[in-house]
Amino acid sequence: MRASPTCLVLTIALLAASLTACGDNDDSIVGKKSLVIGIKTDLPGLGLQTANGFTGLDVDIARYVARHLGVADQDVTLKKTTSDVREQFIEQGQVDLVVATYSISDDRKRKVSFAGPYLVTGQDILVLAGNTGITGVDSLRDKVVCGASGSNSPKRLAERFGGVADVANAWGRGHLKILNGYGACLPLLQNSTVDAISTDATVLAGFAAQTPGRFRLVGKPFSTEKYGIGLRRDDKRGRDAVNDALAQMFKDGSWKRFIDADLGEFGTYFTAPPALERY
Repeated sequence: MRASPTCLVLTIALLAASLTACGDNDDSIVGKKSLVIGIKTDLPGLGLQTANGFTGLDVDIARYVARHLGVADQDVTLKKTTSDVREQFIEQGQVDLVVATYSISDDRKRKVSFAGPYLVTGQDILVLAGNTGITGVDSLRDKVVCGASGSNSPKRLAERFGGVADVANAWGRGHLKILNGYGACLPLLQNSTVDAISTDATVLAGFAAQTPGRFRLVGKPFSTEKYGIGLRRDDKRGRDAVNDALAQMFKDGSWKRFIDADLGEFGTYFTAPPALERY
């Protein structure tokens, strides 16, 4: 039986739609003329948005990678991204890449893909420059420590010292102060209301670099965080290309130049780039 012209047109339309969908699924960041990159906007030294634009290590790395992919700075859009929407932004196509203190984990790999790491850090401690009594995490047991709501760092301390992570008095009455962001902790450390701030060393270094000589990073991290660049889970070609960009950045000295420029005196804590974990 011969198909009617209407059926033939409908069949061709359905095949075209199917091919288009397949093409979309195979689409890669490689070859794109412009990129949208997710960046945090409230972390000095890492990702900060001011009236003059974006600055920080993640910003420098994002732009370097984009240039390696053939995308000029003027064709890169930096989009404000917070920790709780990073996977969502990638999955929905709102961003092409995320460079936002994004720790690589097996759980996240079920949703997105990672290139890197481009930095390995860990939870550390920031104290006033003259404070030599705090030498590591165990020194914090009887101290007052400042942390941020929604961060895993206070929880890690509370669990270590046998306390409860979601209450302000944690492992001992008054030992943990929870504020809305680590920037709010700095004035309390400056006036000695708290003895220390504890979170990722890079975050602490970024805040402390704003007032050189005022603070001391203890330099004894007690966790491991591998910062990677997130992208769509099925874009292996894109992941390989971003890893190639990072390898070139490590080789040509740009990585260390970015570290020193963005983290100031605390750049000495990050002396060598990490090994890339290709998969």
